[in-house]
Amino acid sequence: MYTRQFSHSRSTETLKIFCEFVFHFFKGISVERNCNNCAELIQIIQFQPVTMALSSTYHAHKPNVPIIMEDVFGWVKEGNGFQVRVWLDDHEHDLNVGDDHAFSLLHWASKGGHVGIAEMLLSRGARVNSTNMGDDTSLHLAAAHGHRQIVVKLLSRKADVHATNEHGMTPLHYACFWGYEAVAEDLISCGALVNVCNKKGLTPLDVCQPACKNTIMEIAQEHGQSPNDQIPFKDTTWKGTKSRTRDATLSRYTGVDVSSLNLITKIAESHSGELWRGKWQGNDIVARILNVQEVTARISRDFQTEFPALRIFAHPNICAVLAAANQPPNLVVISQYMPFGSLYNVLHEQSF
Repeated sequence: MYTRQFSHSRSTETLKIFCEFVFHFFKGISVERNCNNCAELIQIIQFQPVTMALSSTYHAHKPNVPIIMEDVFGWVKEGNGFQVRVWLDDHEHDLNVGDDHAFSLLHWASKGGHVGIAEMLLSRGARVNSTNMGDDTSLHLAAAHGHRQIVVKLLSRKADVHATNEHGMTPLHYACFWGYEAVAEDLISCGALVNVCNKKGLTPLDVCQPACKNTIMEIAQEHGQSPNDQIPFKDTTWKGTKSRTRDATLSRYTGVDVSSLNLITKIAESHSGELWRGKWQGNDIVARILNVQEVTARISRDFQTEFPALRIFAHPNICAVLAAANQPPNLVVISQYMPFGSLYNVLHEQSF
């Protein structure tokens, strides 16, 4: 944690100015007991350090995601644009990370109708079409809650109007269901179809509010659509074209716990790290502990991104990567133990 200690010799006036700044801008200040006014906070600061809402502590259920991530999701939900901006200014932070349900920061901003934060995230490279665990995109949430300004901004960033969630629902389904006529018009003008079915065979017009159904039908006809020609639902998830938030698909597997590895013998050591023989879940394994001087949040995130690529190689002649441990400062790659060593050992050293 980052702390700042203020000495007793510092003037009360300086402390008062600092406290007012904290009250007006930084809501993440943490002290041992609650204070109701600026004067009381001054007394507390004079006798203890001020701990800002930055933390190197990690959750047990998600060891590679620091607690600071929980803070930024809270700031987005409550519309605290200043704190979000400060968080984004730190280039170590990843704005495409997801929470436990794979909601990205853009998901929450779109759901809450926080236009400024949504615009800030989009301008800094937030993934427009990333999905949560239910395959909802940010456009789904903005349309379902009637936030037209955000819908327009997402559409201007090439948001997919044909994206379907786990129920086969498009953003237009939700706009029609909740009766957001203006949002539906924006979606239709960008190519959304009023005759595409969800998994239950219902089109946006089928679930549309009666008060705006005729209007939406007329808008669709003006854009050359034929509302009566239904398009059956077609599952395209097998294509693998959907992209979840970075900490969603990848964080479903957060790695094994380092404490579950029983490392017995060091086999080798090089500039890249140490190689240990040991046991994991009753199996003989080899664990390579990577030699990284400082495992920052960015390095941990990159490791989490790259590791799944190592698991796709499946061949009888390739020693498979079984798992990994991503618990800073430990980055460990786990492979099957081969008693005869490498092919070189077998051919030249007759290790068999």
